[in-house]
Amino acid sequence: MKTFNVALVGVTGAVGKEMLSILEERNFPVEKLIPLASARSRGKTVVFRDKKIPIQVLGEAHFSGIDIVLMSAGAGVSREYAPQAAEAGCLVIDNSSAFRLEEDIPLVVPEINPQAVYRDRVRNIIANPNCTTIISVLPLKPLHDHAQVTRVIAASYQAVSGAGAQAMRDLENQVCNYVEKKEPITQNSSHPFAFNLIPRIDKVLDNLYTREEMKLVWETRKILGDDSIRVTATCVRVPVFRSHSVAMTVETQHPVSRDTALKLFKGFPGLTVEDDPLNDIYPMPLYASGQDSCFVGRIREDISAPNSIHMWVVGDQLRKGAALNAVQIAELVAAEAQ
Repeated sequence: MKTFNVALVGVTGAVGKEMLSILEERNFPVEKLIPLASARSRGKTVVFRDKKIPIQVLGEAHFSGIDIVLMSAGAGVSREYAPQAAEAGCLVIDNSSAFRLEEDIPLVVPEINPQAVYRDRVRNIIANPNCTTIISVLPLKPLHDHAQVTRVIAASYQAVSGAGAQAMRDLENQVCNYVEKKEPITQNSSHPFAFNLIPRIDKVLDNLYTREEMKLVWETRKILGDDSIRVTATCVRVPVFRSHSVAMTVETQHPVSRDTALKLFKGFPGLTVEDDPLNDIYPMPLYASGQDSCFVGRIREDISAPNSIHMWVVGDQLRKGAALNAVQIAELVAAEAQ
């Protein structure tokens, strides 16, 4: 079996740590691992396959001799270093928003459009979609193939871990302060996370949608390969540590019954159906956390409009919404090289 020298940029972040773990869990054919991070991590190590590996400082290390670069840093870092790595001959799989909407960069969810990995690698960069998009688009794909999705109305309920490690600490501290009847401390947001819902994630744009909401609009169309799909979204931060949830109303060209939707979802890779509301069985973020699958339930036909169906989908945004999806892309590349 061919093996690969793999660099992991942002190895100390939440997604980077998850990528490291998933590479080992899935026994990805790594010949040599090169962990990269900022100068703050100088002198630190990571453990991979029971070996301590020193972290190298991004900007001081070079990309020669590396086959695959997994990037889990921010968009600014990706814009600077992804082209450098690609020019050095590496295949870059980038988790940031830097390249997702560029026409000559494939935006890939392996269960949906794996062909894009092989067809569109002219710049040696593949983009990982936004975490909410990945979770939302998985159940949309089988519906689109069967009945042509025409419109999606989505409301996301996004965990604080999507805002970073400090946001998770803020939520924990705010809950403790509430129990102790102290004022909540807010360091990572304009408003407290605990016992609250914040209907704004990312920058507010001129159309009064946020960038997070527009990512769902733009990326859904690109992944499904259909710019005619109308998408609207409201993204909300909720006091949950991990895993995003999305309520979706999906309008289709042709009618889709609940029974048909259940069959479509049960047969689609990456999806697990949890749909027995009378017995309190439905997807929940507490139980989706740490799981590779996305979970879909509360499936019902719309009583207010024809050709419309409702669903509730939940997924771990650090795993399938980010790290796992990137490693799955790398697995497609590795399989091609065998």
